[in-house]
Amino acid sequence: MGNALVKKEPPPPVVLVPPLFDFPPLSARTRMLESSYNLLFGKLALKCLFEDYFEEANNFSAKFLLKPIDDPHVDLVASVRGAVDGRAEGDFVGNAEFRWQSDVDDPHTFVDLSVSTSNLILQMRSSAYYPKYGIGAFAVYPLISKKTGNLSEEYRIMGLRYGSTNLSLGATVTPFTANNELPKHAWLVSKMGRFTVGVQYEPLHGSEDLAKYTDLRNWSCAAGYGVGSQSPLSPSFNIGIELARSSQFIATFYQHIVVQRRVKNPFEENQVVGITNYIDLGFELQSRVDDTKTPHNAPDSLLQMAASWQANKNFLLKGKVGAHSSTLSLAFKSWWKPSFAFNISATTNHRTGNVECGFGLRVDNIREASYQRADPNFVMLTPNKEHLAEGIVWKMGKRPMYQSDVDAENFSELPKELRPSQKIL
Repeated sequence: MGNALVKKEPPPPVVLVPPLFDFPPLSARTRMLESSYNLLFGKLALKCLFEDYFEEANNFSAKFLLKPIDDPHVDLVASVRGAVDGRAEGDFVGNAEFRWQSDVDDPHTFVDLSVSTSNLILQMRSSAYYPKYGIGAFAVYPLISKKTGNLSEEYRIMGLRYGSTNLSLGATVTPFTANNELPKHAWLVSKMGRFTVGVQYEPLHGSEDLAKYTDLRNWSCAAGYGVGSQSPLSPSFNIGIELARSSQFIATFYQHIVVQRRVKNPFEENQVVGITNYIDLGFELQSRVDDTKTPHNAPDSLLQMAASWQANKNFLLKGKVGAHSSTLSLAFKSWWKPSFAFNISATTNHRTGNVECGFGLRVDNIREASYQRADPNFVMLTPNKEHLAEGIVWKMGKRPMYQSDVDAENFSELPKELRPSQKIL
């Protein structure tokens, strides 16, 4: 009788943690084919911030990312883009890519075939990565081409790379071309605590090997400072400076902010008191430092800034400002299977004042959300009761993740795709 009169303890208040719109980014699926120098220093994050969900003025795009239910190792990515009014001839471009991936959770070992209407070449790309040794090999080669002459060297590449917790180095060669340069491309990146430095060699000037090695226009160097982890559930801060080919100075800034705000949603349960938001800020400044003559009316410096705010799992607002135009984009995503995303962009020309719109559509069942808003197993707890375990912040499945783990960057309880990489790839 006494037990029946005991008042049941109400459930603890929770803060919802929505999935990010695009994580991991599609460009990360082929990062083994790219120089680490071109991806680190916040470059990959800035690329996504400045390009994703921004459509060109008076253009549309559609992208389909599909995989069969019975075999998750293969997938197909197809895209089309063109003018909204269809007046311009030859501006309608289609691309298709068929991919096989050895490990569903590891995108670094794969083979894909790609073709495009803008470049009539059936191209094969492959990569093999051995995480135990940190060694990877990759190749790009055309299988079928409509062109009868020699293809560009970018379609006949072989490379070798090595990555560890604080070092990444690699080089590419073009063994199937008459002008086989050794190397065609090379890079070295080192991480020391929060600092990252790197150098890259790309021979575009000079006729002899020795002259190419000593020509500073073939070399680029960069340095960066970063705070936080690469996990999207943790805040991060990155600044970088680069001297590209001894002719251009580039300064970048990127910050990923994870914040909580109070919310009262009549469609949620009473214990839901807030929601997690993701805010991204970035800018890039490019300035010429040599005496090379630029085209008429071309500025010596370019500056662009961008910001994004994901308010919940369904809405994303982005904006960017450049020297010639400004763009505002609103995206809506429905987390069905497959997921659907629609975005509209409005671009204002600073010179004429004209405003033109672009539209985008995405259908995706390759990347699934690791945690859903309504799933009680994946919520952030707010420790405001004394009897609760002190410092509990995340609850992933049945195991809690403590604040001390977040501070120590111990993300072992997170899903694999949300954990930061332990190596510089």
